[in-house]
Amino acid sequence: MGMAVGGAKGSGGRRRRGGRRGAISEINVTPLVDVMLVLLIIFMVAAPMMTVGVPIDLPETQAKAMNADTQPITVSVNPAGEIFLQETPIAIDEVVPKLEAIATTGYNERIYVRGDTNADYGTVMKVMARISAAGFKNLGLVTLQEQEK
Repeated sequence: MGMAVGGAKGSGGRRRRGGRRGAISEINVTPLVDVMLVLLIIFMVAAPMMTVGVPIDLPETQAKAMNADTQPITVSVNPAGEIFLQETPIAIDEVVPKLEAIATTGYNERIYVRGDTNADYGTVMKVMARISAAGFKNLGLVTLQEQEK
């Protein structure tokens, strides 16, 4: 009259066929972490190259690089004499009002002027003079470091 409940002795109520184990339902996160670390490294290397999209051929100098704590506002002058605020083309009369509108720290905002090697020197100087006359204090020219030959 005695019935065995649950199968073989010592199996804890589970039946196994041929001693095989069931599927493991755990997620292995090691490949996911590996992929994330590779993507992090790729973005860390690529981020400095994605500053401003206006194609400018910068002159080379022997000046040392400045430390970059925050992202500066960039004004560019291309070889045709067109002026860009970040990546947006603007007229020379609009430079100061737009800078005043987007400057988060007021007249202490860092502003970089990027002038193409083939750009008219007078146009670059007009842009710098207007920005300086408006009261902006942290104004700089962007160049490439000179390569030793």
